Amino acid sequence: MGEHAAYAAGTYRPRRSVLYMPSSNERALEKAKTLPVDALILDLEDAVAVDAKDLARENACAAAASGDYGRREITIRVNGIGTQWHDTDLAAACAAGPDGIVVPKVNTAKEVKALVRAMEKHGAPDRTRLWAMIETPTAIFNVRKIARESDRLAALVIGTNDLVKELRADHVPGRAPLLTSLSMALLAGRESGIAVLDGVYNNVKDADGFRAECEQGRDFGFDGKTLIHPGQVEVCNEVFAPSAQAVEEAQGIVAAWEAGAGAGVVTVNGRMVELLHVDIARRVLATHEAISLQAATDR
Repeated sequence: MGEHAAYAAGTYRPRRSVLYMPSSNERALEKAKTLPVDALILDLEDAVAVDAKDLARENACAAAASGDYGRREITIRVNGIGTQWHDTDLAAACAAGPDGIVVPKVNTAKEVKALVRAMEKHGAPDRTRLWAMIETPTAIFNVRKIARESDRLAALVIGTNDLVKELRADHVPGRAPLLTSLSMALLAGRESGIAVLDGVYNNVKDADGFRAECEQGRDFGFDGKTLIHPGQVEVCNEVFAPSAQAVEEAQGIVAAWEAGAGAGVVTVNGRMVELLHVDIARRVLATHEAISLQAATDR
């Protein structure tokens, strides 16, 4: 189900904060059960040393199958296509049945099709969706076709570190070297009705810089941000959630529209409101309600 349908059906899942966790670290996996994070990526790839790959796979699959993580969305990031671990990782992840399987460096729609076929072959349950990482210039040029390829694809995850490397760019405030790539991925995701997640912020000690990048991602239209440290979760959740003022304004817009049903245009606080504004307001309220429900389940 795409995001548009999920909003309409009341099944939308917030993905404000999406935290990478090294699956070779059992203490980290245990701690993740208590974090106020929307989603976890149990990592078998970059965060795991070569000699710990088998242990990480076992830990991630056990965690995903345990049911111990409450309302948090649980995904497993497998090693990339063509690596010596990919096939084994994918088969094991499908058997564990997480909410999603995250695949690095997906470059073409053909790869998406092959991944979906492999997931079906390995018996992944219907609830297990594919998350494709967009990390290269090739992926950016193909991102529209990637996003359209399969109904099983639920999210695009932007790998900004790899993009910076491939572009021979630098990490700079405002991310000017990445703006074209970020915009193209967002356009593709929105056209296809799937989630789009911003990349990580590397300096965990730079609180001001992190907040600024979260705000930039929110203003761009990202659903949320991938994170590398638990200390980043609280700010990320705050920034990507509708503010109290935004919720109040959305409630006023919807109420005025419903009171003037059939009018086509209404006025709220001196501002002309059309159906497109009502759609935005309803999305704000649906997001707020979904976040509130998640918070209630954590109490």
